[in-house]
Amino acid sequence: MQKVDAVPKTNKSYTVLISLIVALGGFLLGFDSAVISGAVKGITVYFEMTDSMLGFAVGCVIFGAMAGNLLAGPLADLFGRKKILIIVAAFFTISATWSAMATGYTEFIIARIIGGIGIGGAILIAPIYIAEIAPPKLRGSLVSFNQLNIVIGISVAYFSNYFLVNLEGESWRWMLGVEAIPAAIYFLSLWVVPKSPRWLILKLNNVTSAQKTLSKIGGAEYAEVTISEIQRGIAKKEEKGKISDLFKNKYATIMIIALGIAFFQQITGINAIFYYAPTIFEQAGGSTDSSFLQAIVVGLTNLVFTLVAIWLIDKLGRKPLLLIGTSFMTIALLMAAMAFNNATYNFNDDTLNKISDTEIKIALADLNGSSFDSQAALFSEIEPKLNQEQFLDFKRNQITNFIQINATLVLMAILLYVASFAISLGPVMWALISEIFPSRIKGIAISVVGFFNSLVSFSVTQVFPWELSNLGPTMTFAIYALLSFCAILFVYKFVIETKGRTLEEVEELLTRK
Repeated sequence: MQKVDAVPKTNKSYTVLISLIVALGGFLLGFDSAVISGAVKGITVYFEMTDSMLGFAVGCVIFGAMAGNLLAGPLADLFGRKKILIIVAAFFTISATWSAMATGYTEFIIARIIGGIGIGGAILIAPIYIAEIAPPKLRGSLVSFNQLNIVIGISVAYFSNYFLVNLEGESWRWMLGVEAIPAAIYFLSLWVVPKSPRWLILKLNNVTSAQKTLSKIGGAEYAEVTISEIQRGIAKKEEKGKISDLFKNKYATIMIIALGIAFFQQITGINAIFYYAPTIFEQAGGSTDSSFLQAIVVGLTNLVFTLVAIWLIDKLGRKPLLLIGTSFMTIALLMAAMAFNNATYNFNDDTLNKISDTEIKIALADLNGSSFDSQAALFSEIEPKLNQEQFLDFKRNQITNFIQINATLVLMAILLYVASFAISLGPVMWALISEIFPSRIKGIAISVVGFFNSLVSFSVTQVFPWELSNLGPTMTFAIYALLSFCAILFVYKFVIETKGRTLEEVEELLTRK
């Protein structure tokens, strides 16, 4: 059978343009995910949050994403990828506007969950759409546009937070509300993209419209060959896929790969870093301004190395990138754990005078001249001296006045971790799951995997404030390092290479395997 190995250069620009428009959903996803990092202090004070309330306020967007994951796939199969993406854009706009104007905790949570539903839809449907219009030679790079836009969104959110943090009044409202502008642009831009050719043939048997789009992408010959492959794939399918199909033996390898990668992408702590970046740097003794500035560096690092991943993914391959990235993630997390493990906490006139709460300052005055070599020992000593509210304030805000730590090592560890994630688990996961599922079960399968991915992410985000306060940063980063090492072993044993293969070839390989 004839294969399509490349796209004529005269048509490549059209495919890239359409992919970039659709991948704007990734920008909103990244922006919405990271912008909350700058608003943490503001919303904590305004809504009078406990650790658990804060964890849910930050993580509830992922809670909404789980609903979006479950709904997006089946609805995209039923109504088309384009229509669902337009609805997603509307959800982002509503969420940004409402969360910025919220006056109650419950209202704020609902607004953020709506944005989460948009995230759940965008993170699944945009890669599916791009994978379905992209030729095999470009598919890895074009699908990675979505991840590229995610990291651009994260970087822009950090920049936005940095410039808005010192606004008088409730700056957190501006941080959250500015997202409505790109969300509205995305909503309008989506109306010009074509419907997925594969969906047109699979759902509507509309070969004519599919042929027009495919001809714009690669010419008449490319359209003819691609339609033939799609129809050949459809001919083998007897009925629409169901959840129960995912547990059939022939899909076992596919599900192990998809669920495993989805698990390790989040359990290794990436969203804890992105959502709480300024908080982590303040834990290392940084000021508010320097912490926001360091968060910008994190975002830019993520962006640069995502570009590296896009350049390498169709050259080096998916599996090598995963192995390289997870190995350096493990090293970076161990570096962070080591830095915090070697930190000391010193009480003297200078550090005690930095305490903003007079009652806490008086209660801890007798510690003048003391030094502690671990956060656990420090908390054990001061907890009996403070009431519950004061102790919480100390753990969140005052502890940074006393820490002596190699802040440069912490920054280097976080940057190495983010760079390693950006060339591996970040973009490669979405490229893989958009490639490995057969068309018959793709919608429902990616919804299930996306839901699972979001569930793990929600768990990590919900627990992280508690981990920092109760386990301390040393143990927290050590746990993530262990999980990252497990990711290396999983990739080595289970993940296959999909570079250069058509979607139909990948299906045949995995179902046969």
